[in-house]
Amino acid sequence: MAPKHSTRLLAALRWPQPARQTAPRHVLRAPRFYSTASDDAPPPFLQKLKGELKSAMRARDAPRLSVLRAIMSASLNASKTSAPIKTDVQLVTLVRKIQKNSQDAAAEAKAAGRDDLAEKESEQIRILDEYLSGSGVQSLREAELKPLIQDAVEASKSAGTAAKSLVGDVMKRLAAALEGKDVDRKQVANLVKQLTGQ
Repeated sequence: MAPKHSTRLLAALRWPQPARQTAPRHVLRAPRFYSTASDDAPPPFLQKLKGELKSAMRARDAPRLSVLRAIMSASLNASKTSAPIKTDVQLVTLVRKIQKNSQDAAAEAKAAGRDDLAEKESEQIRILDEYLSGSGVQSLREAELKPLIQDAVEASKSAGTAAKSLVGDVMKRLAAALEGKDVDRKQVANLVKQLTGQ
């Protein structure tokens, strides 16, 4: 009589065994690339405003909260478009747009005799001014723009630029000087036309 362990061995040999997995024990995965570029980091001014939002929430400062939420919402909406906010200058431009809307709303409220709404909008304009002045972005107004434009006009004329191409050439020359600064592009265009006599 065969021992018990040998009968088990024979039974195991008779029955088909499940196929062993041939896959390697460790699977190679595609490497993950983490960007270290500063382009992916939010602008410093936006980070500052996010901190201000937390402070305003703790202080229950309703007017400030309203302003900051409007900025965050506009920034988020911009991130879903082809022109997301990546720099402080772009964020300042966005804040100026919000401020312009508040100024228009205040004027309409005043015209309609709604002093309460006009006062609310004026408070928001004041808060936006405060944030713009602390943005760290240099703002150029007409007094600072005129000498820059005049220099560009003289350089363009010295280079022999034709009268009909003067405005475009001056705008190109100004691009580098205005890079990274808060300027009203419409005002710049008007000043260029004025100083080139067009």
